Formats: sequence, C-alpha cells, structure tokens
Amino acid sequence: FDIIIMDVMMPKLDGYSACKEIRKIKQIPVIMLSARGEEYDKLFGFEIGVDDYVVKPFSPKELMARIRAVLNRASASQHTEDVIRYEGLEINFTAREVKIDGEKVSMTPKEYDLLFYLVKNMNIALSREKLLEEVWGFDFYGDDRTVDTHIKMLRNSLGKYRNLIVTLRGMGYKFEKIQ
Repeated sequence: FDIIIMDVMMPKLDGYSACKEIRKIKQIPVIMLSARGEEYDKLFGFEIGVDDYVVKPFSPKELMARIRAVLNRASASQHTEDVIRYEGLEINFTAREVKIDGEKVSMTPKEYDLLFYLVKNMNIALSREKLLEEVWGFDFYGDDRTVDTHIKMLRNSLGKYRNLIVTLRGMGYKFEKIQ
C-alpha cells in the first residue's frame, strides 16, 4: 500500500490504536478522517504519527489534494535508498533484497522480515520472545524454537556472513557487524 486512509471511530480498534500498530510494522503514510475536529483530537493524532488529519465533512477534491501532498512528502523522504553494506553483503530494505557478492539471495518472506528486524536493531540483544512478538506478531501461537529454526535457515542463506548473527546463550540473538 502507498497510503492508508482511515477513520478514527472504527469497530474493535480505533484509528489511533490502529495507527500505532501500523507504525510498529511499517512507515506508511496515514491520513486520519474524523468527525472529531477538536484541536486536542488532531494534536493527539499528530503525536502518534498521523501524517494528516481531515475533519468531516470534506470535499473529495480536498482529500485528493491532501493525499498527493502526503505522498509527495513520503516519496521525497524515501529518495535515498535504504541500504546497508558490509564487505560483500548488501541489504536493501526498500527493494527487499539481499545480495552477497553481487548475487541476489533467495529467502522466504519470514527470513527477510527476521533479517531486516535484526539489522534495524543492530548490536541490540533481542530475546526470542521479542523477535516472536515483532516479527511474527503478538497473535502467533507457537514456541520460541521457531525463532531458532528461522535463524538457522537465515544463517544458511547468508553463507559466509552467517557469523554476523550472534547467538546470545539463554537469551536470543543480535546482528553484529565485525569492526
């Protein structure tokens, strides 16, 4: 998705809470629609990361103009490729690609998710529980050995760079670039 447009008042999960959950997973532009036009409602939305706040009633032309403006700001901020390089290892978050010595590495979607989370939290000790929660989601019903299995597969995919994923005995893992 390029942008998310949602209402504040939704069943089960309100727009503010949904925006917080989205921000944990991905930085995607969010426009909040609401009949609640009080200043504190808008300010709260901006505090949690909403990119724009449109009060009902609104014209479709105004909404389209706001969508264009938010997308332009988002694409301008993403002009620089989000790439991490270490020797022959290249991790491109934007393209969702990993290359070793110029050769593209084929991985499962969960391996990409796990690697990207580890790299974005480089040099931070991450417990198996934290990895399960952040990579698999809070509603995952499995055990923490799932993480170990995926780490093993990820290390196999990384080949000679497998040692960048460090095992923290009895705790979890971390991605550590060797200086």
